[in-house]
Amino acid sequence: METSSGLLASASSDQRMEGGDISRNATLICVPIMAESVDKMVIDAGKAKASGADLVEIRLDSLKSFSPLDDLKTIITECPLPTLFTYRPKWEGGQYDGDEKERLNTLRLAMELGADYVDVELQVAGEFVNSIYEKKPEKFKVIVSSHNYQNTPSAEDLSNLVAKIQSTGADIVKIATTALDITDVARIFQITVHSQVPVIGLVMGERGLISRILCAKFGGYLTFGTLEAGIVSAPGQPTIKDLLYLYNFRQIGPDTKVYGIIGKPVSHSKSPALHNEAFKSVGFNGVYVHLLVDDIANFLWTYSSPDFAGFSCTIPHKEAAMKSCDEVDPVAKSIGAVNCIIRRYNDGKLLGYNTDYVGAISAIEDRLQASGNANSAAGSPLAGKLFVVIGAGGAGKALGYGAKQKGARVVIANRTYGKV
Repeated sequence: METSSGLLASASSDQRMEGGDISRNATLICVPIMAESVDKMVIDAGKAKASGADLVEIRLDSLKSFSPLDDLKTIITECPLPTLFTYRPKWEGGQYDGDEKERLNTLRLAMELGADYVDVELQVAGEFVNSIYEKKPEKFKVIVSSHNYQNTPSAEDLSNLVAKIQSTGADIVKIATTALDITDVARIFQITVHSQVPVIGLVMGERGLISRILCAKFGGYLTFGTLEAGIVSAPGQPTIKDLLYLYNFRQIGPDTKVYGIIGKPVSHSKSPALHNEAFKSVGFNGVYVHLLVDDIANFLWTYSSPDFAGFSCTIPHKEAAMKSCDEVDPVAKSIGAVNCIIRRYNDGKLLGYNTDYVGAISAIEDRLQASGNANSAAGSPLAGKLFVVIGAGGAGKALGYGAKQKGARVVIANRTYGKV
C-alpha cells in the first residue's frame, strides 16, 4: 500500500469550509442529527456546534412528522452550523418508505431554501443533478453516495465506482462500504488519496473504525462523529468527543505516524487514551488507534508503509506476532511472545519485543515491598516465593519468565496441559 509522506501530501488541502479553523488537516467533522422532531434537531445542532463540529447532517428520514416547506425553513434558519440534508430511503439503508418524487422534490427544496449540501444516492443522482441544472447556488454542493452493507469491493471496482459517481455530476463522492477484515480499509485509503475530486470514504463496522479517524491523514473530505455513544447513523461511528479528545483528530495530517493496539477483542483497551495523551503532551505527531485484527500477518503485510510505525499486541496475537517479525529481541524469543512491534525506519523491518514481563513483575515487586512482605536481603521480593500463573498464553508466558528470572518458584495452571 502506497502511503509515503510525499504521496499523502498530495491529498487536497483546500477542503475546510470558509471561516473554519486552520488545523493540520482539512477534513471536516459532521455530526449526524437523527431526532424525531424538528425542535429536537435544532437543539442537537446547537449541541453539535458546542462540541466542535463543522457541520451537521440532518436526517430527514428520522422525523416522525414532516412538513417540508415549514420544517426545512426552520432547520436552515435556526441551525447554527452548515447543513447537509439526507433523506435516506429504505432501499439504501434509511427509514424513508414513501414516494420517490416527493423525496427528491424535498431535497431540491432544501437547496432552494439555503442548504449547504444534500446527499443523493447514486441510483437517482443523474436524474437529480440534471433537474437542478442552472438552478444550483454557487456555494451548494451535491454529495452522491453509494452504500455497500455487505463488503468492500476490490480496488479496481472501487475506482470504477468513483468514476461512475463522478459521471453523475457529483461535487463530492461518498463511498461507504463494510469491513469484513481491517485490511479492507486500505483500499478505501488508496481511493481517497488518489482521487482528483473530494471523497468521503468510510468503512462501516468496528473493523473499519480507522477509516473514520485516519481519513484526516489521507485527505478525506469529512468524517462523522456522533453526539452520544450508540446513537449512530451508520455502524462504527465514533463520538465527536472521542474524535477530538481521544484521537486528537484536528492534529492528524499527511505526515502523522500511525500506532495502535492489535487485538481481538480490542475496543475495551485504554491504550489509545494513554498513548494519545502522551503524544499530545510532548508534541509528537502521531495517533494511536484501536485495531480489531483477525490475521496479524495479513494486517502487517497490508499496512507496510513506514507511516504505520508501531503496534502493541494483545490477546490473541502475542504468539503469532513473533512469527510476523523480521527480528525478535532475545528476551521475547525466550518468552515465546511479542507484545510490542516497532517498524525500523531505515529499512522497514519489524522488530518484536516483550515488555509485559517488565511491567507486570516490577508492579508486583513494588506492591510486595510497599506491604512489607519482602526480604530486603534477598534481592527481589519474589525470590523464593511461590508464584502462580493462571493461563499459558502470551501474557502468562511473560509472567512465568519474569518470575523465574527473579528466583520465584513458578506454578502454571491452564486448561490445556500440552500448552503448559
